[in-house]
Amino acid sequence: MSRPYVIDQLISAKSIAARIEELAREIEETFAGTEKLVVVGLLRGSFIFIADLVRELDLPVEVDFLEASSYGNAMESSREVRILKDLRGQIEGRDVLVVEDIIDTGHTLERVVAFLAARNPRRLKTICLLDKPARREVDHKADLVGFEIPDAFVVGYGIDFGQRNRNLPFIGVVRFIDEPPVALDP
Repeated sequence: MSRPYVIDQLISAKSIAARIEELAREIEETFAGTEKLVVVGLLRGSFIFIADLVRELDLPVEVDFLEASSYGNAMESSREVRILKDLRGQIEGRDVLVVEDIIDTGHTLERVVAFLAARNPRRLKTICLLDKPARREVDHKADLVGFEIPDAFVVGYGIDFGQRNRNLPFIGVVRFIDEPPVALDP
């Protein structure tokens, strides 16, 4: 990460907040009548998204976390998904919503869903803030999607580049100084 870069804004903080409100209403419809929804955040990139999302939900929720990795400090998925941290609670017979920051190749979400489905939840649904379908390698889609984005490396709102830029309130595209701007059409 020695090359200098800038971050071009792709999705504003205001747009993210508005979309999260819409997604919360969809989740409430899907899980209406649930005894308690177990919201599982995939660390680390989803931590801001999950915090904002659960604050918008008018449902009884329990929050848990799972850490899976396929990137390390790279800009591309290694396609080798490792579970680094398991859930603390039980999900058998319970309603579960898996919260992912971004779906790229699809390998991570596919592996996590299979891993959790083996524990026999009552219902298992997925949501991602960002979907990058141009990079998909497996036929796996989230049940709910915040934004579909172009094939660009993004940071902000919890998503990092080498553990940097997670604290940005917006989603931005990493552009190295010696490269021209990418045409963005979200």
